[in-house]
Amino acid sequence: MMRWFKKVIAVAVLSMSTALAGVGATYGQDKVVRIGYQKYGKLVLLKSKGTLEPRLKALGYDVKWTEFQFGPPLLEAINVGAIDFGNTGETPPVFAQAAGAPIRYVAYEPPAQKGEAILVQKDSPLKSVADLKGKKVAVAKGSNAHYLLVKALEKAGIKYEDITPVYLAPADARAAFETGAVDAWSIWDPYQSAAETTLGAKTLTDATGLVPNTQFYLSSQKFIETEPKVLDTVLDELRGVDAWAQADIHAVAEQLSPSVGLPAPVLEVALKRQSYGIKPIDDQVLVDQQKLADTLYRLKLVPIQVRVSDIARKSGS
Repeated sequence: MMRWFKKVIAVAVLSMSTALAGVGATYGQDKVVRIGYQKYGKLVLLKSKGTLEPRLKALGYDVKWTEFQFGPPLLEAINVGAIDFGNTGETPPVFAQAAGAPIRYVAYEPPAQKGEAILVQKDSPLKSVADLKGKKVAVAKGSNAHYLLVKALEKAGIKYEDITPVYLAPADARAAFETGAVDAWSIWDPYQSAAETTLGAKTLTDATGLVPNTQFYLSSQKFIETEPKVLDTVLDELRGVDAWAQADIHAVAEQLSPSVGLPAPVLEVALKRQSYGIKPIDDQVLVDQQKLADTLYRLKLVPIQVRVSDIARKSGS
């Protein structure tokens, strides 16, 4: 699986070569902070709100934003020096650490266990996770939803080998799910809420009692060492939009709708399931993350056992 992981992220990063041309250079006299974001989340909101740019401009920096479909390619972009900072779910950092990427955990959002689920079509005869035996399940390999699928099957007494995983990025997985090419889909918000709202998809299980579904903010070791003030400014602005989002979900959904490409009501469902309160890395979140890493190693999904605390930037460091 690690060979697959390296191959797919290398291809994904290569495909971004045009978009990233010139990254790491200067715009005029300004340096550039390069931020990777996904289709949905606090970084998208920060980008759309536009409050980070003036604060970094005062420090002599411009901002370069690059979008990624999911976490593994974003972390490989940090690994190869194409971006400085980004966010992913809890699973991709373990794969990246096992592959030797110089990433660091710098902050996290509390668990959001309703914000990912294993879905089936509205008319599916499948009623429980145990019914997935012998079935095709779409999932983004190396993602949070992959870990959810592993743990859900484990709880149901089903071996991973007893299903047929179909490894697809979210957009392709949605098409396969909608056409019936797969029997189920393990996915996160807002794709989850979109499938529920527009397709009537049903939930076999969400992450409750299975996995934390924690979002992490990560950067390169070099960025922490050379630009700690800039990093702290980015995190401070993230906390600001996080507080705003929690206070006015409807307004946030309206603002995100054009950039995300989903109707505001769909986003409201997802935002209500999201967690709030961006926190510095602490011992408890590292304990939870270590459990994940140990599980992936036990299942031979990563080739080496990693110690997640080795790549953590704790409060005050």
